[in-house]
Amino acid sequence: MLVVDFGAQYAQLIARRVREANVYSEIVPSSMPVADILAKDPAAIVLSGGPSSVYEEGAPQIDPALFEAGVPVLGICYGFQAMALSLGGEVAHTGLREYGGTKVAVTADESTLLHGTPADQSVWMSHGDAVHNAPPGFSVLAESSGAPVAAFEDTERNFYGVQWHPEVKHSTFGQKVLTNFLYEGAQLPGDWTTGNVIEEQVARIRAEVGDAKVICALSGGVDSAVAAALVQRAVGDQLTCVFVDHGLLRAGEAEQVEQDFVASTGVKLKVVDAVDRFATALAGVSDPETKRKIIGREFIRVFEDAARELVEEAHESAGGDVEFLVQGTLYPDVVESGGGTGTANIKSHHNVGGLPDDLQFKLVEPLRTLFKDEVRAVGAQLGLPEEIVQRQPFPGPGLAIRIIGEVTKERLDTLRQADAIVRAELTAAGLDREIWQCPVVLLADVRSVGVQGDGRTYGHPIVLRPVSSEDAMTADWTRVPYELLAKISTRITNEVAEVNRVVLDVTSKPPGTIEWE
Repeated sequence: MLVVDFGAQYAQLIARRVREANVYSEIVPSSMPVADILAKDPAAIVLSGGPSSVYEEGAPQIDPALFEAGVPVLGICYGFQAMALSLGGEVAHTGLREYGGTKVAVTADESTLLHGTPADQSVWMSHGDAVHNAPPGFSVLAESSGAPVAAFEDTERNFYGVQWHPEVKHSTFGQKVLTNFLYEGAQLPGDWTTGNVIEEQVARIRAEVGDAKVICALSGGVDSAVAAALVQRAVGDQLTCVFVDHGLLRAGEAEQVEQDFVASTGVKLKVVDAVDRFATALAGVSDPETKRKIIGREFIRVFEDAARELVEEAHESAGGDVEFLVQGTLYPDVVESGGGTGTANIKSHHNVGGLPDDLQFKLVEPLRTLFKDEVRAVGAQLGLPEEIVQRQPFPGPGLAIRIIGEVTKERLDTLRQADAIVRAELTAAGLDREIWQCPVVLLADVRSVGVQGDGRTYGHPIVLRPVSSEDAMTADWTRVPYELLAKISTRITNEVAEVNRVVLDVTSKPPGTIEWE
């Protein structure tokens, strides 16, 4: 199923909810020509919300040809209004806005789309315009105080629409609306699982790689670990994992990669000590995007050197050259780097926006269309231990993007100590599985006055960024117990030199990203 993205902040969430209903989904930009959309042979289409008014100059519109292809369509919010306008309905800008929780009254006695939902329900709205008259052939299903036509359907043509956001959990029966469309409206079987991903990717990787050698950029995180295990399932000993110790990892992580992952998979591992190389490349650099690009570039150069060494070690007699590089790129990485949906670049991911133009490898990215929880499910099915599968996300550029300012050995040591304390206390409190991720950030370019040991200090602040999320596309700050925060703060300011202040980041995403850089 395809999600046509009209610039919605929730487009990725729609794709997730569809996959939770066991239907595979992908996102395409609204700028994609209808012929190209239909060439993907979608079984159904969802038109997402968006920030525009359908009457604004330059607002994205829907080519009527989309509705002539016989494909079931569901319009959501802006997609609902654009659909109504394109098919002959009336959309009006009345100034009666509805944002947030809204009561909707179901007016139809029976319907496909709202079957099994109550007559009065709470939904999540975000609109200024409203549909006032449904297009010919449509039945009106629901209304709200600001939307005379809040839902409609044409079961003859399998066209459906809702003004609210069923993908948001604040819409109490939102998932039911989506499954009604998928199962009853579009007649989809709902038989897609992450097990299908393994079968499909193994076959694709074998066909793509052939007899060539493959190396994997193994970081120790769940993404690269699952990607490596999946490729190993496909090509076996043709894969060699390369672990680059770039000096930007947290305390104990290099040992975990060298011991735990190899023990659980039996994969061939080559360890490269590149601490000095990365330190030299990052010296004097404070700009976050420049850091990411430097790290991405140096990673690739290290892998190219490693590939040459592997060929030399095998005397070019082990069945092929090293032609492919495996990366654990995920769907949120692609989306936030401006790929996949035609949206703006939020930040360059080192796997996506930070690769050099003269890359010598062909990329293998078996997880590129998956969200994090789906990756964990694939890892579990591949037999990876829970310690790896459930590991909290950690960025490929490592601690370099958790130091605001230049990256130095001293600053890395400071951040490692603080991070180790935070991780230890969260684990002791049993919060590892409740918190999606807890970046610990060193404000290296900021100093604050403090009092320690009866004397005045001028140290650095540490920022705690605990967040709860499903896939990192959206997130909220985690309400960590005050007693635990106090304990963490006390330990950091007592045990970590150069730190005299601990602060808590209480920003959701959006507007803030999870990582600071």
